Amino acid sequence: MPASVAYLFDRITVNPRQCGDRPCIRGMRIRVIDILELLAAGEQIFDFLEEFPDLELEDLKAALLYAVCKLDHPVLAT
Repeated sequence: MPASVAYLFDRITVNPRQCGDRPCIRGMRIRVIDILELLAAGEQIFDFLEEFPDLELEDLKAALLYAVCKLDHPVLAT
């Protein structure tokens, strides 16, 4: 992962007492999965930011990067 985007991971927080220990954005109760589901459903990025004024564009990028890193892992065949 390029160092130019690694800082985005600082925006992802996990707290066992918040949102069922699921990754959230900057300690808020906005889960990464919520962002991904809304984007997958066709929500436009700038409409999204307007509806959630506490979010920033970098938060959406962080959610996408988090998903990429979670999915990009080797699968060992036996």
